[in-house]
Amino acid sequence: MKKILGRIIIVLPVLAIQIGWLYLTLVQFNRITNGHLADIVNGIFTVLAVFFVVRLIARRDESSYKLLWAIVIVAVPVLGAMLYFTLGNKTTGKKLRVRLNYTASVLRKLYDGDNTEIPCYIKEIEKDDLRLGQTLSFVSQSTGFPLLKNDTSKYYPFGEDMFADMCKDLKDAKHFIFIEYFIIQSGKFWDTLTEILAERVQSGVDVRVMYDDLGSIATYSVRDISDLSRKGIKCIPFNPFFLIKSQLNNRDHRKIMVIDGEIAYSGGVNLADEYINEKQMFGRWKDIGFRVTGRAVASYTYMFAEFWDAFAMHKIPEETLKRVADMEDYDADNGYILPYYDSPMRDEHTSNILFTEILSTATEYVWFYTPYLMLGDALFDAFIRAARRGLDVRIIMPGIPDKKLVYRLSRSYYEDLLKAGVKIYEYTPGFVHAKAFISDDKIAGIGTVNLDYRSLFLHFECSSVFYKADIVDALKADYLSTLKECRERHLEDINRKFIHKIIDNFLRVVAPLL
Repeated sequence: MKKILGRIIIVLPVLAIQIGWLYLTLVQFNRITNGHLADIVNGIFTVLAVFFVVRLIARRDESSYKLLWAIVIVAVPVLGAMLYFTLGNKTTGKKLRVRLNYTASVLRKLYDGDNTEIPCYIKEIEKDDLRLGQTLSFVSQSTGFPLLKNDTSKYYPFGEDMFADMCKDLKDAKHFIFIEYFIIQSGKFWDTLTEILAERVQSGVDVRVMYDDLGSIATYSVRDISDLSRKGIKCIPFNPFFLIKSQLNNRDHRKIMVIDGEIAYSGGVNLADEYINEKQMFGRWKDIGFRVTGRAVASYTYMFAEFWDAFAMHKIPEETLKRVADMEDYDADNGYILPYYDSPMRDEHTSNILFTEILSTATEYVWFYTPYLMLGDALFDAFIRAARRGLDVRIIMPGIPDKKLVYRLSRSYYEDLLKAGVKIYEYTPGFVHAKAFISDDKIAGIGTVNLDYRSLFLHFECSSVFYKADIVDALKADYLSTLKECRERHLEDINRKFIHKIIDNFLRVVAPLL
């Protein structure tokens, strides 16, 4: 709370100046228009509201998201048009898009060089499963990341398991360490890592840390950056939050740690104590992650470098990235891996389409971990259709919520899903923060993507799809083990009164904003 109040105090003078300037400007215009300023403004925004609604209808976007903004704009044209222009329209992130596009173009030249002949392992998958190969081809083409042979991949059923390995690998770092997380908070987890990072800096290792400014607004601040700087650790916030000048929606929800271009960690775990069950606010925290080696690490290095160079004054040296790009490919024989990241700046919502495709093409089962359940129309229908055609569709959700309003909204989807035959389980020991899917004993996805609007349409996310790798079996074993600690929900558990249905229906409409 102190960090939030500190941010507000810093911003208040600037905000007061802006409000004062706006007030004086409006007073002056009101005099010029002989007191008809309100009528003129209302007329302008009514015209804009019609324009925005027409534009919304024509856009390729999630229908429920378009419906929400259409209702807001029609109901309150002036305020609705202003909100849409500042929050709902993707062009509000134009500066962010330009920055990322520029750094991406520079890095692509470095990583691809003159060699455009990237091994097309997708053809090997298509020989085994043509439809699935086509889906992975789409993911690769829409994100720009290649499907690669998987070297080693280790699965972690809990954050504390991953924490131990992270510390060991960080202590062995020789060249560089790149860290990017949505939430960083002082405590045993982050303080332990910081001590290791500071020691590595003294040994000549280049250490860079990036966190989402809004995601860590209550846990990390400029003072913390200064503390890291004194230790020789470079640290920057992603998309700094400055109230009305900030793009609120496009947050960096990714979790990435890269060590020497040889090891990468990712998954749902943030760098805070609840993620390793050192602190328990909502019962036992169930989160998962993974560690990979091989060529997949270059993809995660690229993801970090693209965002870092877009915001940092001190760019990553070209020789560092060149070293990773030129690393020899491993003669790996552990299935395949496709690391990628989602961007709200793209026209295609990759993970949303991937999940829809997996539900549509699986022949035996599709199982999901997710902390939140706020589905768009296409994915919601995919769940229902898959279950109705006899597919074993399961979802593991939290038994103890971290956000009660979001939990209520998530449960509002239960009735329709249960009627269709989807099996829903709630983890009784505590909160599930894991994000993953597994299907037909051969393909799985693990990353940062929740089954909600923010992850699927608005945030930057990262994930890895594994095909016929040993981590698929490890995820399945963990899922079956977790089911033993879950309570299955049934239709008879759904007992909503009329007023509750009205509330839930309203929440479903505004879900894209939650």
